[in-house]
Amino acid sequence: MRPDIYLVYLLLRLLGLLPLRWLQAIGVGFGQLALRRGGRMARYTDVNLNIVRPDLDDKARAALLREVMGEAGKSITEIVKIWGAGAERALGLVREVRGEALFDAALASGKGVIIAAPHLGCWELLNYWLCRKTPMAILYRPPRIAAVEALLRKVRGALAPEQVRAEGAGVRALYKRLAAGGTVGILPDQKPRAGEGEFAPFFGREAMTMVLLPRLAARTGSTVLFAFAERLPRGEGYRIHFLPMPDELADADLPRACAALNRGVESCVNIAFAQYQWHYKRYSADNRPSPY
Repeated sequence: MRPDIYLVYLLLRLLGLLPLRWLQAIGVGFGQLALRRGGRMARYTDVNLNIVRPDLDDKARAALLREVMGEAGKSITEIVKIWGAGAERALGLVREVRGEALFDAALASGKGVIIAAPHLGCWELLNYWLCRKTPMAILYRPPRIAAVEALLRKVRGALAPEQVRAEGAGVRALYKRLAAGGTVGILPDQKPRAGEGEFAPFFGREAMTMVLLPRLAARTGSTVLFAFAERLPRGEGYRIHFLPMPDELADADLPRACAALNRGVESCVNIAFAQYQWHYKRYSADNRPSPY
Protein backbone atom coordinates (compact mmCIF):
# COMPACT_ATOMS: atom_id res chain seq x y z
CA MET A 1 0.00 0.00 0.00
CA ARG A 2 1.29 3.47 -0.89
CA PRO A 3 2.34 5.58 2.14
CA ASP A 4 -0.25 8.27 1.41
CA ILE A 5 -3.03 5.69 1.12
CA TYR A 6 -1.89 4.09 4.37
CA LEU A 7 -2.12 7.49 6.06
CA VAL A 8 -5.70 7.78 4.80
CA TYR A 9 -6.38 4.37 6.31
CA LEU A 10 -4.97 5.46 9.69
CA LEU A 11 -7.06 8.63 9.57
CA LEU A 12 -10.18 6.56 8.88
CA ARG A 13 -9.39 4.37 11.88
CA LEU A 14 -9.02 7.44 14.07
CA LEU A 15 -12.19 9.18 12.84
CA GLY A 16 -14.07 5.89 13.06
CA LEU A 17 -14.00 6.31 16.84
CA LEU A 18 -16.47 9.20 16.57
CA PRO A 19 -20.15 8.45 17.24
CA LEU A 20 -22.21 7.77 14.13
CA ARG A 21 -24.68 10.54 15.00
CA TRP A 22 -21.85 13.10 15.02
CA LEU A 23 -20.58 11.98 11.64
CA GLN A 24 -24.05 12.03 10.14
CA ALA A 25 -24.71 15.49 11.59
CA ILE A 26 -21.54 16.72 9.89
CA GLY A 27 -22.82 15.10 6.70
CA VAL A 28 -26.11 16.99 6.92
CA GLY A 29 -24.09 20.20 7.20
CA PHE A 30 -22.09 19.31 4.09
CA GLY A 31 -25.29 18.53 2.19
CA GLN A 32 -26.91 21.83 3.12
CA LEU A 33 -23.75 23.73 2.20
CA ALA A 34 -23.72 22.03 -1.21
CA LEU A 35 -27.37 23.01 -1.65
CA ARG A 36 -26.70 26.67 -0.86
CA ARG A 37 -23.78 26.77 -3.28
CA GLY A 38 -25.94 25.30 -6.02
CA GLY A 39 -23.34 23.07 -7.65
CA ARG A 40 -23.89 20.08 -9.90
CA MET A 41 -24.93 17.77 -7.06
CA ALA A 42 -27.75 20.11 -6.04
CA ARG A 43 -28.80 20.83 -9.64
CA TYR A 44 -28.98 17.16 -10.64
CA THR A 45 -30.94 16.35 -7.49
CA ASP A 46 -33.40 19.15 -8.18
CA VAL A 47 -33.91 17.97 -11.77
CA ASN A 48 -34.54 14.40 -10.66
CA LEU A 49 -37.00 15.40 -7.96
CA ASN A 50 -38.94 17.49 -10.46
CA ILE A 51 -39.16 14.41 -12.71
CA VAL A 52 -40.16 11.84 -10.10
CA ARG A 53 -42.35 14.00 -7.81
CA PRO A 54 -44.33 16.29 -10.14
CA ASP A 55 -47.22 16.14 -7.67
CA LEU A 56 -45.42 18.32 -5.11
CA ASP A 57 -45.83 22.07 -4.93
CA ASP A 58 -42.77 24.33 -4.78
CA LYS A 59 -42.66 24.46 -0.98
CA ALA A 60 -42.95 20.70 -0.53
CA ARG A 61 -40.35 20.01 -3.23
CA ALA A 62 -37.92 22.48 -1.66
CA ALA A 63 -38.33 20.72 1.70
CA LEU A 64 -37.75 17.35 0.06
CA LEU A 65 -34.66 18.71 -1.70
CA ARG A 66 -33.20 19.82 1.64
CA GLU A 67 -33.89 16.40 3.15
CA VAL A 68 -32.37 14.55 0.20
CA MET A 69 -29.24 16.71 0.23
CA GLY A 70 -28.85 16.09 3.96
CA GLU A 71 -29.08 12.34 3.43
CA ALA A 72 -26.55 12.58 0.58
CA GLY A 73 -24.16 14.30 2.97
CA LYS A 74 -24.68 11.55 5.54
CA SER A 75 -23.79 8.91 2.94
CA ILE A 76 -20.40 10.58 2.51
CA THR A 77 -19.42 11.11 6.15
CA GLU A 78 -20.87 7.89 7.60
CA ILE A 79 -18.45 5.88 5.47
CA VAL A 80 -15.78 7.01 7.94
CA LYS A 81 -17.55 4.91 10.58
CA ILE A 82 -18.23 1.96 8.29
CA TRP A 83 -14.65 1.74 7.02
CA GLY A 84 -12.78 3.18 9.99
CA ALA A 85 -14.41 1.12 12.75
CA GLY A 86 -13.68 -2.21 11.06
CA ALA A 87 -16.24 -4.56 9.53
CA GLU A 88 -17.32 -6.40 12.68
CA ARG A 89 -17.81 -3.23 14.73
CA ALA A 90 -19.66 -1.63 11.84
CA LEU A 91 -22.00 -4.62 11.71
CA GLY A 92 -22.90 -3.87 15.31
CA LEU A 93 -24.80 -0.89 13.92
CA VAL A 94 -27.35 -3.19 12.22
CA ARG A 95 -30.47 -3.04 14.41
CA GLU A 96 -32.87 -5.11 12.34
CA VAL A 97 -33.03 -7.27 9.22
CA ARG A 98 -36.35 -7.49 7.41
CA GLY A 99 -36.85 -10.29 4.91
CA GLU A 100 -33.84 -12.30 6.05
CA ALA A 101 -35.86 -15.49 5.58
CA LEU A 102 -36.01 -14.70 1.85
CA PHE A 103 -32.22 -14.57 1.71
CA ASP A 104 -31.76 -17.74 3.76
CA ALA A 105 -34.22 -19.63 1.55
CA ALA A 106 -32.47 -18.42 -1.60
CA LEU A 107 -29.11 -19.61 -0.29
CA ALA A 108 -30.57 -22.96 0.73
CA SER A 109 -32.04 -23.54 -2.74
CA GLY A 110 -28.55 -23.91 -4.23
CA LYS A 111 -29.70 -22.23 -7.46
CA GLY A 112 -27.57 -19.11 -7.14
CA VAL A 113 -28.52 -15.73 -5.70
CA ILE A 114 -28.36 -12.30 -7.35
CA ILE A 115 -28.47 -9.40 -4.92
CA ALA A 116 -29.75 -6.28 -6.65
CA ALA A 117 -28.54 -3.43 -4.42
CA PRO A 118 -29.57 0.06 -5.60
CA HIS A 119 -27.74 3.29 -4.79
CA LEU A 120 -29.77 3.59 -1.61
CA GLY A 121 -28.86 3.93 2.05
CA CYS A 122 -25.51 2.50 3.13
CA TRP A 123 -24.54 -0.14 0.56
CA GLU A 124 -21.05 -0.64 2.01
CA LEU A 125 -22.58 -1.89 5.27
CA LEU A 126 -24.86 -4.17 3.24
CA ASN A 127 -21.75 -5.67 1.62
CA TYR A 128 -20.30 -6.47 5.05
CA TRP A 129 -23.52 -8.14 6.18
CA LEU A 130 -23.81 -10.25 3.04
CA CYS A 131 -20.16 -11.32 3.09
CA ARG A 132 -20.49 -12.45 6.70
CA LYS A 133 -23.33 -14.74 5.60
CA THR A 134 -21.79 -16.15 2.41
CA PRO A 135 -18.89 -15.63 -0.04
CA MET A 136 -19.94 -13.10 -2.64
CA ALA A 137 -18.71 -11.48 -5.84
CA ILE A 138 -19.67 -7.97 -6.89
CA LEU A 139 -19.59 -6.47 -10.36
CA TYR A 140 -17.70 -3.18 -10.34
CA ARG A 141 -15.86 -0.65 -12.42
CA PRO A 142 -12.31 0.09 -11.21
CA PRO A 143 -11.88 3.46 -9.43
CA ARG A 144 -10.16 6.22 -11.35
CA ILE A 145 -7.35 6.23 -8.77
CA ALA A 146 -5.89 2.72 -8.81
CA ALA A 147 -4.44 3.02 -5.29
CA VAL A 148 -7.97 3.33 -3.87
CA GLU A 149 -8.46 -0.40 -4.55
CA ALA A 150 -5.73 -1.20 -2.05
CA LEU A 151 -7.46 1.01 0.53
CA LEU A 152 -10.78 -0.77 -0.04
CA ARG A 153 -9.17 -4.18 0.44
CA LYS A 154 -7.55 -2.97 3.67
CA VAL A 155 -10.67 -1.50 5.25
CA ARG A 156 -12.93 -4.38 4.23
CA GLY A 157 -10.59 -7.01 5.62
CA ALA A 158 -11.92 -10.57 5.78
CA LEU A 159 -15.42 -9.43 4.78
CA ALA A 160 -14.35 -8.13 1.38
CA PRO A 161 -16.32 -9.43 -1.59
CA GLU A 162 -14.57 -10.71 -4.67
CA GLN A 163 -14.44 -7.81 -7.11
CA VAL A 164 -15.26 -8.77 -10.69
CA ARG A 165 -14.59 -6.20 -13.37
CA ALA A 166 -17.51 -5.15 -15.55
CA GLU A 167 -16.10 -6.61 -18.75
CA GLY A 168 -16.37 -9.81 -20.80
CA ALA A 169 -14.24 -12.07 -18.60
CA GLY A 170 -15.86 -10.72 -15.45
CA VAL A 171 -19.38 -11.33 -16.72
CA ARG A 172 -18.46 -14.91 -17.63
CA ALA A 173 -17.14 -15.35 -14.09
CA LEU A 174 -20.53 -14.27 -12.74
CA TYR A 175 -22.32 -16.85 -14.87
CA LYS A 176 -20.02 -19.59 -13.55
CA ARG A 177 -20.47 -18.52 -9.94
CA LEU A 178 -24.26 -18.49 -10.23
CA ALA A 179 -24.32 -21.82 -12.06
CA ALA A 180 -22.41 -23.27 -9.09
CA GLY A 181 -25.00 -21.91 -6.64
CA GLY A 182 -22.99 -18.86 -5.57
CA THR A 183 -23.99 -15.30 -4.77
CA VAL A 184 -23.28 -12.14 -6.76
CA GLY A 185 -24.13 -8.50 -6.13
CA ILE A 186 -25.02 -5.97 -8.83
CA LEU A 187 -26.07 -2.31 -8.77
CA PRO A 188 -29.34 -2.58 -10.73
CA ASP A 189 -29.63 1.18 -11.35
CA GLN A 190 -26.13 1.65 -12.76
CA LYS A 191 -26.46 3.33 -16.14
CA PRO A 192 -25.19 0.81 -18.73
CA ARG A 193 -22.72 1.53 -21.47
CA ALA A 194 -23.93 2.19 -25.00
CA GLY A 195 -25.45 -0.93 -26.52
CA GLU A 196 -25.80 -2.69 -23.15
CA GLY A 197 -29.21 -1.44 -22.07
CA GLU A 198 -32.87 -0.89 -22.85
CA PHE A 199 -35.13 2.05 -22.09
CA ALA A 200 -37.66 1.28 -19.38
CA PRO A 201 -39.89 3.37 -17.08
CA PHE A 202 -38.34 4.54 -13.82
CA PHE A 203 -40.66 6.65 -11.66
CA GLY A 204 -42.72 7.59 -14.68
CA ARG A 205 -39.95 8.48 -17.13
CA GLU A 206 -37.90 6.19 -19.36
CA ALA A 207 -34.32 5.60 -18.27
CA MET A 208 -31.58 3.55 -19.86
CA THR A 209 -31.58 0.30 -17.88
CA MET A 210 -29.09 -2.57 -17.75
CA VAL A 211 -29.94 -5.84 -19.46
CA LEU A 212 -27.19 -7.84 -17.73
CA LEU A 213 -29.11 -8.61 -14.56
CA PRO A 214 -32.27 -9.88 -16.31
CA ARG A 215 -30.11 -11.98 -18.63
CA LEU A 216 -28.23 -13.50 -15.70
CA ALA A 217 -31.51 -14.35 -13.98
CA ALA A 218 -33.05 -15.86 -17.12
CA ARG A 219 -30.07 -17.97 -18.14
CA THR A 220 -29.08 -19.27 -14.70
CA GLY A 221 -32.46 -19.59 -12.98
CA SER A 222 -31.00 -17.78 -9.97
CA THR A 223 -33.13 -16.09 -7.33
CA VAL A 224 -33.04 -12.29 -7.48
CA LEU A 225 -33.49 -10.34 -4.26
CA PHE A 226 -33.44 -6.58 -3.88
CA ALA A 227 -31.59 -5.37 -0.79
CA PHE A 228 -30.44 -2.19 0.91
CA ALA A 229 -29.39 -0.87 4.33
CA GLU A 230 -31.76 1.87 5.48
CA ARG A 231 -30.28 4.65 7.58
CA LEU A 232 -32.19 5.09 10.86
CA PRO A 233 -32.72 8.57 12.32
CA ARG A 234 -30.50 10.26 14.91
CA GLY A 235 -27.54 7.97 14.25
CA GLU A 236 -29.36 4.97 15.74
CA GLY A 237 -27.93 2.55 13.17
CA TYR A 238 -29.33 0.72 10.16
CA ARG A 239 -32.14 -1.58 9.09
CA ILE A 240 -31.41 -4.06 6.30
CA HIS A 241 -34.20 -4.95 3.89
CA PHE A 242 -34.64 -7.85 1.46
CA LEU A 243 -37.43 -7.65 -1.12
CA PRO A 244 -38.54 -10.38 -3.56
CA MET A 245 -37.99 -10.36 -7.30
CA PRO A 246 -40.77 -8.63 -9.28
CA ASP A 247 -42.71 -10.67 -11.79
CA GLU A 248 -41.27 -10.70 -15.33
CA LEU A 249 -37.72 -9.74 -14.29
CA ALA A 250 -36.40 -12.90 -15.96
CA ASP A 251 -38.68 -12.51 -18.99
CA ALA A 252 -37.17 -13.21 -22.41
CA ASP A 253 -38.58 -9.89 -23.61
CA LEU A 254 -35.86 -7.46 -22.47
CA PRO A 255 -37.94 -4.25 -22.34
CA ARG A 256 -40.46 -6.07 -20.14
CA ALA A 257 -37.69 -7.52 -17.97
CA CYS A 258 -36.01 -4.12 -17.60
CA ALA A 259 -39.32 -2.54 -16.61
CA ALA A 260 -39.64 -5.18 -13.89
CA LEU A 261 -36.07 -4.47 -12.76
CA ASN A 262 -36.90 -0.79 -12.35
CA ARG A 263 -40.06 -1.66 -10.43
CA GLY A 264 -37.88 -3.57 -8.00
CA VAL A 265 -35.64 -0.54 -7.52
CA GLU A 266 -38.70 1.67 -7.04
CA SER A 267 -40.02 -0.68 -4.33
CA CYS A 268 -36.77 -0.19 -2.40
CA VAL A 269 -36.64 3.57 -2.93
CA ASN A 270 -40.23 4.04 -1.76
CA ILE A 271 -39.24 2.66 1.64
CA ALA A 272 -36.51 5.28 2.17
CA PHE A 273 -37.09 7.81 -0.62
CA ALA A 274 -34.76 10.55 0.61
CA GLN A 275 -31.85 8.12 0.99
CA TYR A 276 -31.64 7.35 -2.73
CA GLN A 277 -28.71 8.82 -4.65
CA TRP A 278 -30.85 11.38 -6.43
CA HIS A 279 -27.83 13.37 -7.64
CA TYR A 280 -27.03 10.52 -10.06
CA LYS A 281 -27.79 11.41 -13.70
CA ARG A 282 -30.19 8.50 -14.02
CA TYR A 283 -32.10 9.91 -16.99
CA SER A 284 -29.18 10.80 -19.23
CA ALA A 285 -28.62 8.77 -22.41
CA ASP A 286 -26.28 9.10 -25.37
CA ASN A 287 -29.03 9.21 -28.00
CA ARG A 288 -31.62 11.40 -26.23
CA PRO A 289 -31.67 15.00 -24.95
CA SER A 290 -30.44 15.20 -21.36
CA PRO A 291 -32.68 16.82 -18.75
CA TYR A 292 -29.51 17.93 -16.92
